[in-house]
Amino acid sequence: MHEAWLLAIRPKTLPAGAVPVVVGTAMAAADGVFSPIPAFIALICALGIQIATNFINEIYDFRKGADTAERLGPTRTVAAGLIAEKTMIRVSIGLLSAVFLLGLYLVVLAGWPILLVGLLSMLFAWAYTGGPRPIAYSGLGDLFVFIFFGLVAVGGTYYVQAFSLSLPVLIAAVAPGAFSVNILLCNNIRDIDTDRGVGKMTLPARIGARWARRLYLTLTVVAYLVPFALIGFGYSLWPLLALFSIPLAVTMVRALYRSEGRELNAVLAGTGKLMTIYGALFSAGILIH
Repeated sequence: MHEAWLLAIRPKTLPAGAVPVVVGTAMAAADGVFSPIPAFIALICALGIQIATNFINEIYDFRKGADTAERLGPTRTVAAGLIAEKTMIRVSIGLLSAVFLLGLYLVVLAGWPILLVGLLSMLFAWAYTGGPRPIAYSGLGDLFVFIFFGLVAVGGTYYVQAFSLSLPVLIAAVAPGAFSVNILLCNNIRDIDTDRGVGKMTLPARIGARWARRLYLTLTVVAYLVPFALIGFGYSLWPLLALFSIPLAVTMVRALYRSEGRELNAVLAGTGKLMTIYGALFSAGILIH
């Protein structure tokens, strides 16, 4: 049973929740407004919402028939009968409730903007695959992932410590947003055929694998331009430490272009690793500044 819940959590995708908080906290520290307790709570809430999104995704993809025996990705626990649908529903509601209650501390601290961010994030967790018009089925999932795992996560983390927001913070947010979309692209390129079969028209299902791979490459390049953009706003050269992760980025792009089907599971995991390494180097450079 422990293995089933670990599968449902999808640990290889968790950098998408953690790295934006680390980057936002590094920006706060560089500006002299670092506050450890809000930063830690922001991290727990971000990971909680991401895990809840994964759980809800299992419920609705199972109901809509998107998770079948023909699926090329990791086992989905509800579809495989490892976790009962009712159990997953209860756990999802409990997790989101816990995140909401924990997030109230941040609301008291930083005011109504954080309440709005929290409510929208929880709505996104459900609407991504739930409701009559799920975001993931419309081709807009990548845009929402960029917004929530990039701009909102980094900006929100900074805001609960600084009580303000600046353009450099939002520029820094572009990098984790881009990598988060790339993680999703790996998942959806792999599942194009099975997704189309059940009407799950993700962005790769709409534009095709070739253009989806080109988008992955473009977003990777954009992520590596972000440190240069910060330099343009008066930051030191240290954020360029992120460039030391370029060899892994090149490896991932090559692997994406050469991989099909289940081989893309390794590219997804590698993209998560790349995001983690880039985020650590980038944040370290910001802190040195």
